[in-house]
Amino acid sequence: MSAYIAILSARIRTLLQYRTAALAGTVTQLFWGLIRTMLFAALYSSSSTVQPMTESEAINYVWLGQAMFAVSLVSIDNDFRVMVRNGTVAYELLRPIDLYSFWYCRAIANRFALVLLRTMPVLSIALFLGLKPPVSLAAAAAWTLTTLGAFLLTSAISTLGSIAMVLTIEGEGINKILNVFILIFSGMIVPLPFFPDRLQPILNFLPFRDIIDVPFQLYLGHIPPQEVLVLVFHQLAWILAFVALGRLLLASGIRRLVIQGG
Repeated sequence: MSAYIAILSARIRTLLQYRTAALAGTVTQLFWGLIRTMLFAALYSSSSTVQPMTESEAINYVWLGQAMFAVSLVSIDNDFRVMVRNGTVAYELLRPIDLYSFWYCRAIANRFALVLLRTMPVLSIALFLGLKPPVSLAAAAAWTLTTLGAFLLTSAISTLGSIAMVLTIEGEGINKILNVFILIFSGMIVPLPFFPDRLQPILNFLPFRDIIDVPFQLYLGHIPPQEVLVLVFHQLAWILAFVALGRLLLASGIRRLVIQGG
């Protein structure tokens, strides 16, 4: 495990140097958070229809989503993209460690750095812009646990995206498709309680709800903390599914991998 811990530590230290980019991202998330909260305020003030969430809950949902935006999306780090395109990814194949675990640790490190640089500042500032604390200590604990599960799930999906780039050279198409699904079906754009009732069983089954909606619903108290173990099991099942798929594609792709430039 020492090798993977070293990978995590080195990658996090590298990414923490990009503080100016993180500041720009934080300002962007706060800007869009203000716009979206104003949109919900307009919705609630202009409609007498009973909504599935109160205005305060919707605003909380928005700010939590803005804080988790960078962490929840699928992304391939620039260093890995360059290695695939210039052929130096061959060096990755020579490392005396499990290749999938190596790339998965990089994906985790990428997200952990974003938590420190963007998520925590956005959450801290959002507390002064309308974000309320969790409804109870039990809800806070359940939210923390499922957020960790979401963190590992998005890392597994990102690793799958990296493997797609190895197999296709241009993995942007697959990653954009995955991000569209995450944005729509996780609740990032529109909170999932606003979706039609007939779609709720499908949304509950898909893994994307585990990234945003499940932790946020626990935070708001819509889902009782007593159900957290079932929800964590659902997250774990999808994490294992994406890891298994990633390992399968990697093992298959390496056997016929063509290194660019030679």
